Amino acid sequence: QVQLVESGGGLVQPGGSLRLSCAASGSIFRFYAMSWYRQAPGKQRELVAIITSGGTTNYADSVKGRFTISRDNAKNTVYLQMNSLKPEDTAVYYCNAPNNPWGQGTQVTVSS
Repeated sequence: QVQLVESGGGLVQPGGSLRLSCAASGSIFRFYAMSWYRQAPGKQRELVAIITSGGTTNYADSVKGRFTISRDNAKNTVYLQMNSLKPEDTAVYYCNAPNNPWGQGTQVTVSS
C-alpha cells in the first residue's frame, strides 16, 4: 500500500496562493495516477485535479485556470499549486492513489 501525507494548507486571503504537497511512500508511486480531492463542511468529497503516470492532467471546472497539479516521481510527491483562491475553495484537501488509504488531509481556509 501507498501511505500519503498531505501538507501546505493554511489560512490565506482571497486572491492569494498556496502550494499543497503530498508525500507518498513506496517505490511504485510513479505508476499511479494521483489526484487531489477536497471536502468542505457539510458537502461531499469532490475531485479537484488528477495527473496520470504519464503527466496528463485534468481539472474540475471550478478550478480550471487557477490550480495546477504536478508530480515529482524522484521525490514521490504530488503538488497542487492554487492561485487566485476564493472563499469557496475552503475545504480539507486530500491526495489519493487508487485503492490506497486516504491521508489525513490538510485544511485550506480562504478568508479575509
